[in-house]
Amino acid sequence: MDLWIPEREQWNKGFALLCGVDEAGAGPLAGPVYAAAVILPREIDIPGLNDSKKLTEKRREALYEAIVSRAGSWSVAQVEAEEIDQMDILNARMLAMQRAIDGLSAQPDLCLIDGNRDHGSRVAITAPHVTLVGGDGKSASIAAASILAKVSRDRYVSTELGALYPQYQFARHKGYGTRLHYEMLDRYGPCPAHRRSFLKKWEARRS
Repeated sequence: MDLWIPEREQWNKGFALLCGVDEAGAGPLAGPVYAAAVILPREIDIPGLNDSKKLTEKRREALYEAIVSRAGSWSVAQVEAEEIDQMDILNARMLAMQRAIDGLSAQPDLCLIDGNRDHGSRVAITAPHVTLVGGDGKSASIAAASILAKVSRDRYVSTELGALYPQYQFARHKGYGTRLHYEMLDRYGPCPAHRRSFLKKWEARRS
């Protein structure tokens, strides 16, 4: 599949500097939601570039290194569990993406945003942008952002949160609501890295 079609459409409209934006970790019970923004050189060939969800962990890791070494600019940002609980996950996703865009060393003329949402009830993406449903499988820039966001989050949850709270075995489930994770919650209860707003069904079952 040619992943440069969305970029060419925007270049032809006069938007010279484009970035792709995507987030990772909206669904887990614990840890931050991450987002990445990536500006790639025009039509650069990065073999194997694709939606992060379609790649193995090993392949994502290799592509992460290729992307950060060859991107014109890239930025990764996060919104912590406490912030997610304060504003809800949709607003947190929008905030993470805007933070990632703000972190770029060069501000793009247009951002290609994965999905069909650009705002929540409290937070909106303020940078010039268009949304693209399924963009991580259609746009090279968004695919690159999806990989940086996913790898960055997985690394953080596995290493830093894993070291802080070893009893939950975060490296094995990355904070998602797996059987193992629920077993650890039953045994130890939630820690500060958990999103309390995501644990209401678990808490109701326990009460």
